[in-house]
Amino acid sequence: MALTARDLMTTDVETVSPDDEISEVLTKLARRDFTGFPVVEGGELVGIVTEHDLVDIFQPSDRTLYVPFGLPPFLESLTYAIDLSWDELDVELDLVKNAGRPIREVMTTDVKTVTPDAPLDAILAVLTNEDEDVNRIPVVEGDHLVGIVTRQDALRAVYRERTGVDVDAA
Repeated sequence: MALTARDLMTTDVETVSPDDEISEVLTKLARRDFTGFPVVEGGELVGIVTEHDLVDIFQPSDRTLYVPFGLPPFLESLTYAIDLSWDELDVELDLVKNAGRPIREVMTTDVKTVTPDAPLDAILAVLTNEDEDVNRIPVVEGDHLVGIVTRQDALRAVYRERTGVDVDAA
């Protein structure tokens, strides 16, 4: 029997509201082992907010210089971002300026989702899409959030299918 999102998902999903303040969400993220939250209003998924969304508030890309580093012939160079203008005062001022803004202003509304019956292959397709950087996929029935599948959940399932070993039991 093929695994589905229902088999992998966590149903006790920690969420935030679109009206939650940025400072509240930053505090919740700092206390958790994950990097984002589904944004839910009246039980319906309306967006997702990640560390990446919040970092962009405090370090806009127009203030960052991207410099490629590597060894000749530069076939495998790495790009490092060097911030030319930030100091602690800039960050503190931006935090004060943005702390009270609602999450709805920074959340991503075009959320990749799956249904509970989505097969593991469909989940892997979303998680491995090179154009997106998805670490967690909300599981929805209609517009209602019923669970979440993380990249770690999918990797454990693939490992278990290939080896027969349950990582959690070890």
